[in-house]
Amino acid sequence: MKKEISITDRPEKLAGYEAEQYFAACGNLSWYDFVTAMPSLVFLVTGWKSNGKENACLQSWSTFAGSGADNFICIMGKVNRGGHMYQSLKETKVCVLNFPSIDIYDRCIKTIGNNQFETDEITASGLTAEKAIMVNAPQIKECFLNIECEYLWEHELFEGSQEVAVALKAVNICMDRERYDQSLLGRYGKSGYLYQIDQPTNPETGEITPINHGTLEPDVPIEWVTN
Repeated sequence: MKKEISITDRPEKLAGYEAEQYFAACGNLSWYDFVTAMPSLVFLVTGWKSNGKENACLQSWSTFAGSGADNFICIMGKVNRGGHMYQSLKETKVCVLNFPSIDIYDRCIKTIGNNQFETDEITASGLTAEKAIMVNAPQIKECFLNIECEYLWEHELFEGSQEVAVALKAVNICMDRERYDQSLLGRYGKSGYLYQIDQPTNPETGEITPINHGTLEPDVPIEWVTN
């Protein structure tokens, strides 16, 4: 049986914490983030800070779409205007999107703590920075897919929001051969693309299932019968 869930009607506590306190600690999320728990690809956005140091920002809440033969667009749905990544994008107009597998995810998480302005954030987190080919930005050697991008536009999520949606256009892609060959490692499964999952929550009790990442397992094709 379906239950209507209001954006404001929620338990007072989540995982033992005041609800608003919990949302803020998890990255300024909405109650509906936890109710829907929709997965979103995980990747690291890399670029240069104005002092020449490496910047690396773990990112999710994004989508990718091809539009015509020459346009592959990434919409990063939640970018904080006060962060180093936003400043780097505004100054350089380029970045690289780096897609990790689970074996290096622990090092990717360390970029959150190694985010000081004077820090080379890739190197300090135990990852390897290398030059991108088409844009002036560093990329991460250990990631199986690197997408070099140019900045297109931004739009605030709502009037007065501190966060914006940012559109990027892919201009070059590098992928490990073992990944684009599905008979080898491929792109999916336990060692493929990682997805952020915003801790599925029971909207009646506030009980949280402690999940924060997952992978995609391919299934057998379904025939498209449209009539």
